[in-house]
Amino acid sequence: MILYNVTVGIDKEIEAVWVEWMKTTHIPEVLKTGTFIKYKFYKVLSHDDEGSVSYCIQYFTPTLEKFNLYLKDHAPALMEHHRAKFEGKHVAFLTLLEEV
Repeated sequence: MILYNVTVGIDKEIEAVWVEWMKTTHIPEVLKTGTFIKYKFYKVLSHDDEGSVSYCIQYFTPTLEKFNLYLKDHAPALMEHHRAKFEGKHVAFLTLLEEV
């Protein structure tokens, strides 16, 4: 199993709007690609910054090949949509992991 982990630091002033958009728009769009079989969405509790809050979205896919197709065919447009909507209000860190 391959885990695509996206950690996002979002400005507190738009946190509620961002969380709602992630739940109703972005995550469903990512899942519609057919790449991922499930996801988990977490708020990071150990993050201590008065101006921002961090969230972690974990997407699970069975193979690296499927993930690579996602990167090639879907990720650029999805990432650009997120960047444009929340420009200057977030930072994102991407990690790819393999279950052992």
